[in-house]
Amino acid sequence: MKKCVVVSDSFKGTLSSSEICGIASECFAQELPDCSLCLLPVADGGEGTVECFVQACGAEPVAVDVSGPYFEPITAVYAKLGSDTAVIEMAAAAGLTLVGDQKNPAKTTTYGVGQLIRHAVEQGCTKVILGLGGSATNDGGCGCAAALGVIFTDAAGEAFVPVGETLNRIKAIDRRAAVELLHGVELILMSDVKYPMHGENGAAYIFGPQKGADAQMVRFLDEQLKKFDCIVKQQLGKQIADRQGAGAAGALGAGCMAFFDAEMRSGIETALELVGLDRHLEDCDLVITGEGQLDRQSLNGKVISGVLEHTCPRGIPTIAIVGAVEDEIYEQAYALGLSAVFSINRRPEPFEQSRLHSHDNYRRTLTNLLRLLRAYQF
Repeated sequence: MKKCVVVSDSFKGTLSSSEICGIASECFAQELPDCSLCLLPVADGGEGTVECFVQACGAEPVAVDVSGPYFEPITAVYAKLGSDTAVIEMAAAAGLTLVGDQKNPAKTTTYGVGQLIRHAVEQGCTKVILGLGGSATNDGGCGCAAALGVIFTDAAGEAFVPVGETLNRIKAIDRRAAVELLHGVELILMSDVKYPMHGENGAAYIFGPQKGADAQMVRFLDEQLKKFDCIVKQQLGKQIADRQGAGAAGALGAGCMAFFDAEMRSGIETALELVGLDRHLEDCDLVITGEGQLDRQSLNGKVISGVLEHTCPRGIPTIAIVGAVEDEIYEQAYALGLSAVFSINRRPEPFEQSRLHSHDNYRRTLTNLLRLLRAYQF
């Protein structure tokens, strides 16, 4: 009996990883019913990360009432693995999808993210894995820190919760209560963002526009992050601005490293380790992976490249089913180890139209692939 592993990222805005696995289950049952199928929905730290671990690892979903991006009350969910590990996606409490058309990274907060971490720790978790992706914020993680007990005071000695536009008001930082709360807790950050905290390749310049910042606001937010960097150096003696991933999630990466000595890890590597990919690749004959767009990022630290690092040394043929394909990327993909690449788009049309047919298009593409495999007696 042949064995196939399906380990795919979501197609952002169209198909979740779990939906892709559901389609795969139906298609294999119809076209290759004798094939042993292993389904592993994965995410690299952005939206859908918690859902993936609930599906792939049988994690327990935990719902918590927290503050949203504008301090409004919302309910967010994290995943609890066993008795001591929590997987949290920052987008659940401070994500871009939560603000709709009300985008303003100068005023949004990561406070709810800190509330999720606090809840997990108070429930006995000693390992917290925090996915950094899909943020609506640019507050340097100060909101998250405040929810965990860090006290920020201004020139008048008044405590406040900094947001993107008020980072320059911070004159003193007291993290004693947070250090006590997180004593014995390992905080791991999941991100494949390599950008620094500030500057032309920093959080505000690279990600600010997609969060609603115009050119003037981008410059303003970047200056705020520079002021924040200065106070962190002065108060905490930490040099974190140029660390890999410092600019992730509106510099939440920088804040977590500065306030909590968090460890930054590759998002996809952490995810593949948690779902036990290596174990599932034993006696595997084929791997099907994918994500919304095959581009240069896909080949440098995203799901597809992460999967290939595990399949290539084992000589396992690996096929990518994707949405769009960047021009002139095929040869690079083949050189990296992909056996073949298939786009689900069946006709030339704008994304706004094609996204409406993603379920059907993915199903048809996978069905065609499986029928070809069946014809050659896979």
